[in-house]
Amino acid sequence: MLKTHQPRVFVARLDSRTESTPLARYLLRAYLAGMPSGERYRDTAELLLGELFANAVQHSDAPDDCHIEVRFTVTGSRLRLEVHDAGTDHPTLHTPTPDDEHGRGLLLVDRLAERWGSANRPGGIGKYVWALVAPASALVTA
Repeated sequence: MLKTHQPRVFVARLDSRTESTPLARYLLRAYLAGMPSGERYRDTAELLLGELFANAVQHSDAPDDCHIEVRFTVTGSRLRLEVHDAGTDHPTLHTPTPDDEHGRGLLLVDRLAERWGSANRPGGIGKYVWALVAPASALVTA
């Protein structure tokens, strides 16, 4: 009998550059492709990971030569995304004005994630931002 297992924690360190965001999303797609029903997380998880990674690149006070670490794991029925960086500033949710050209990424995270937050990294260097993604409901076809 073939047994299926939940995938383990996936961890990758990427360059702290905007150009690394598509690679982070690609790694997440590959991770989800290896699990049953992974497609039920895909769209929301890719969007959230892209926003969290972009925030780490653009807003971290870490030196430019530091890497950003992404982690993915399934806990129960929730996908947990984490983005680690060496910066000390924790993200805060702001409500952008209609004229603001930026500043909506964390608002998307707040609306689409089941829960999200940030914490200091163990060992005292940097922080991580996490988000829990619930699986999308299965499509019903007639």
